[in-house]
Amino acid sequence: MSDQLVEMPPAVEPAVEPDTTLETNIVTSTPVAPVPVTTSGPTTPGTTSTDAPAVQTGNPHILPASHWIRAPPADDSDDDSAYGEDTASSTASLTASILEYRTVNGRTYHSERGNAQSWNPNDPQHSESMDILHHVSTLLQDGKLFLAPIGENVQKVLDVGCGTGIWAIDFADQFPNAEVVGVDLSPQQPQWLPPNLKFEVDDVTRPWTYEPDSFDYIHMRWLVGAIPDWPALFKEVFTALKPGGYFETKESSAVITSDDGTVTEGSALDQWGKVFGEAGKDDGRTFRVVEEDIQRKAMEEAGFVDIREHNFKTPLGSWPADAKEREIGHFNQAALEQDAEGFVTYLWTKVMGWSLVEIQVYATHLRRELRSKKLHPYYPQKVLIGRKPNVGEV
Repeated sequence: MSDQLVEMPPAVEPAVEPDTTLETNIVTSTPVAPVPVTTSGPTTPGTTSTDAPAVQTGNPHILPASHWIRAPPADDSDDDSAYGEDTASSTASLTASILEYRTVNGRTYHSERGNAQSWNPNDPQHSESMDILHHVSTLLQDGKLFLAPIGENVQKVLDVGCGTGIWAIDFADQFPNAEVVGVDLSPQQPQWLPPNLKFEVDDVTRPWTYEPDSFDYIHMRWLVGAIPDWPALFKEVFTALKPGGYFETKESSAVITSDDGTVTEGSALDQWGKVFGEAGKDDGRTFRVVEEDIQRKAMEEAGFVDIREHNFKTPLGSWPADAKEREIGHFNQAALEQDAEGFVTYLWTKVMGWSLVEIQVYATHLRRELRSKKLHPYYPQKVLIGRKPNVGEV
């Protein structure tokens, strides 16, 4: 982080209470032309990292990590503290070789595998956060697991970057006659599964080994900050899909903002997206997928047709007046409070040079802001759906 920056002055609370109704309408564009596990390559024994030196960003909008240690605590008189720290979820052991996780600042991450990288830990505490975010995703989509028009007779489905496996499990339960495959860098999925589901461990940034034209539907979400070449990945998806098959991709912005100015420059919420954006730029794996419309561009380059787009505003906190939005915000806040440190530790220490103490103090400021009813934060999410043309289709 840059040490040439000036600490931002505290924000002035607006005199008039702004409208707390969040517009979350879906905007759809017009069409535009024991668990079986497979592994690829040897694993590397776990290693433990140390903090990197502080990084000079040169970005005047990013505060130095040391700012959070000397910053005064936010006013927490209106906190909503109805969130616990229960981390009772756990994951099952699959095979010893692929469980040789790396340990970074006390958190575990996937073993070394090709060019793959996930900045999310794979431990139980973070898995619980991700499962809560899965619930947020279905709430945003009115209880739906997916938005693609796949029909009832889908036969073979692939979930790319399946994480804890919760989406694939729910999908396999909903479509018991479909063969469902989940692939991820970490074998963090549960042991007891629907009989029509299997998980594989692999690096999806390398050339795929799936048979061409083999899947009816491919689902992918929340790989922001983990992919060095989005067009190459989407071309692999295109090749693996059957003609007429659908691809659905959902990504989140790291930018936390507000429509009424309550998320102010220099706040912990404001800095979240700015630090992630800088880390992704330095690491060569962008966090600006939503802002730069990378999903659509990569879909078009791969050859998809009938591309449709759905945009969501995802509230953080229970501030919205609308009951559905308030429920979404409540669970979204719970997911982030559950493991704020887990979301930032890898990239902010390894790439940006923050210390663990600086991260812990920043997370305290972030939680205070999340609990404030005076702030109305949200972040954008974007779903794009494309179809692989049928043979002979122009």
